Amino acid sequence: MRDKGLKISRVVPGGIADQLGIVSGDVVTGMNDTPVQDILDYRFLSTGEYLELYVATADGPYVFEIEKEYDGDLGIEFETPFPGLKKCGNRCLFCFVDQMPPGMRPSLYVKDDDYRLSFWDGNFITLTNLRDNDLKRLVSQRLSPLFISVHTTNPGLRRRMMGNRRAGEILEQLQFLAANGIEFHLQIVLCPGLNDGAELERTLSDLSGLLPSVLSIAVVPVGRTRYREQLYPLRAFTAEESTRVVRQLEKWQEGFVETTGSPLVYAGDEFYIQAGIQVPPAESYAGFPQLENGVGLVRLFLDEWDQVRPDLPTDGVHRKVTVITGGIASSVLRRVTDDLDRLPGLNVTLVAVENSFFGDGVTAAGLLTGGDILDALEDQDPGDLVVVPKAALKDGAVFLDDLSLGDLAEQLGVRIRAAAGPRELVQAIFDV
Repeated sequence: MRDKGLKISRVVPGGIADQLGIVSGDVVTGMNDTPVQDILDYRFLSTGEYLELYVATADGPYVFEIEKEYDGDLGIEFETPFPGLKKCGNRCLFCFVDQMPPGMRPSLYVKDDDYRLSFWDGNFITLTNLRDNDLKRLVSQRLSPLFISVHTTNPGLRRRMMGNRRAGEILEQLQFLAANGIEFHLQIVLCPGLNDGAELERTLSDLSGLLPSVLSIAVVPVGRTRYREQLYPLRAFTAEESTRVVRQLEKWQEGFVETTGSPLVYAGDEFYIQAGIQVPPAESYAGFPQLENGVGLVRLFLDEWDQVRPDLPTDGVHRKVTVITGGIASSVLRRVTDDLDRLPGLNVTLVAVENSFFGDGVTAAGLLTGGDILDALEDQDPGDLVVVPKAALKDGAVFLDDLSLGDLAEQLGVRIRAAAGPRELVQAIFDV
């Protein structure tokens, strides 16, 4: 085995590896005469009852013959589960990373397009950097389901939108994966005047031919920041256009329900809010397969509030609370804060913060910064407590501009809590 592989960060005490004398710092280079490139290789190759484990140690290479239960764990953890991150080679007209302001932490500028992370973490990939050996591995190791960005199945339009000559192969790639038993969740980032309307109709028609491998399709509006100098002139969807998108997808949903029993294609929540259309009931989301894509979050939020509201404390808490949100969610969250504000002794104010950091085209609460929250509250009395959206925090503590919750509390001179959803908001307010 070549001296490459996965460096061990920890050996579980008492586990198989520990009993063999394997230690942290050793490197797993292969199994059963097959090189180990990443955690997927390791998991795939280590399932059997008998295996040969190749390990590079400080004293030289060793081969361990192991007999264990099928799927039995060796008790090894690795420093970097996926060495050699596969980067994105596209130049998408709508790429959000290209619209990031300068001077932020380096991780925010990383463009990954790694099929391994698609299977492992649900990251969306474009398939433009896949080679024959990648496709063969996907099939041989059954890396399913995948999460794939389609945007359009029109070859010429996809090449134009993604700035990559290989982008036009998407339909053939999906057909190959489907023919080999790989399932996928898909997303379409919709850009007005580019891949909407008749082009969206074509795309959905093409994708319907891939059933049952298609598990879900999310159609979400393009995101724009103020940092678009020398980039393609994208604009936001109007309320009328958003209405047309919702109605167009409703017709497809009706057809998919008849043929598959599932709506299959879903509009992002922002389309409903922008159009002023009530989001569908929970059963219309078929298990919410694309929550991370902003599809169904509003419905879950409203349903959770319906569950929480009957059990609100009736004694009354004398407290002034400021609740922070982004522009797009303010109309939804206001239903909650208005109900809370009616409780005896409770004064609840909702503040929809304008995103100056990224620009007013960005209205998601998860992209708010600590600095913009400070600016929004500069001339206001925040009261006894400020509740911020948990989605805006990295590791539950730091905003995108690297301002921490502690920094925000110190500068405002008030207690700060983060909440995700109505239940946590009520817990924060009443210290439950």
